[in-house]
Amino acid sequence: MAVGIKDVAKVADVSPATVSRVLAGRSVDPAMRDRVMAAVQSTGYRPNLAARRLRSRHSNTIGLIVADIRNPFFTAVSRVVEDVAYARGLRVILCNTDEDPERESMYLQLMQEERVTGVILAPSRAGSDSAAHFSTDFPMVLIDRAVPGATRDCVVLDNEAMAAALVAHLHEAGHARVTGLFGARSATGLQRRLGFEAAAAQLGLKAQTLSVPHGADETQKAVAAVMSAPQPPTALVASNGVMLMGALRALEAQGLSVPGDVALVGFDKEDWMDFVGGGLTVIQQPVEEIGRAAMTMLFDRLERPDAAARRIVLAGQLVARGSSACNQEKAQ
Repeated sequence: MAVGIKDVAKVADVSPATVSRVLAGRSVDPAMRDRVMAAVQSTGYRPNLAARRLRSRHSNTIGLIVADIRNPFFTAVSRVVEDVAYARGLRVILCNTDEDPERESMYLQLMQEERVTGVILAPSRAGSDSAAHFSTDFPMVLIDRAVPGATRDCVVLDNEAMAAALVAHLHEAGHARVTGLFGARSATGLQRRLGFEAAAAQLGLKAQTLSVPHGADETQKAVAAVMSAPQPPTALVASNGVMLMGALRALEAQGLSVPGDVALVGFDKEDWMDFVGGGLTVIQQPVEEIGRAAMTMLFDRLERPDAAARRIVLAGQLVARGSSACNQEKAQ
């Protein structure tokens, strides 16, 4: 015999209306939500999503549009978003734009057609302004990248401050020639570049910034070129995990070691980074906090659609390890 909402309500000792609110992702007391979800599991209840979609304007689905799923940051955020959505009885549609504003626009249109409950978006640099002002029937929260003056809720890292922290750390370690690698189409890359340049100028470093097209292969080309210069940098700063990997591959291809020949630091903390140069020095982003804050803002927006837009700015953590050490002979 098919299990219905009334059966779940009886097991959870709540009203059918409460079960419906939980399954719709609406605001409910956390303890009560947990009780309902436990009852859903124990009874084996499966909602009739097609019927619900016909009765509602939305499909009980969250859209998650990221700039590059290969980037460890976005992979980790996707996991958090999916965990929160699952606990609320919601599904997730994951889309990858590869920093392409045309794909970004196409996926936003797809979300309209799918009548999603809401969208979490990491906009590309080129499409960030249009995406932030894209007219939708659903709430949208921006992550990782924010648009000045936009009327969207957003959760971002303090990118300029964190890039400046890496530069200051390299200066303290004794580095005087530093090159930064930043995504040519990344809004986050632009913010980190500004922080890098400001800190380098303030500290009197000989600094160079490279605007790198999207992809690890492009990073390898850029690093190969800069390390072949007559006076190469003593330290490289990569603005994301994909670039860190590309930079490392380029250095290995040239027979250069980290940190013996050049220091390598950047953003995102992954397990593989423990095994490079005594551990890569990185800015560890509060991924869990970013993902959960974005989902909370999305649900809050569903409850209060006319509330003023909010902006949450989070700090990362500088994890200083062996890869930022300075070879004093090469620093001369």
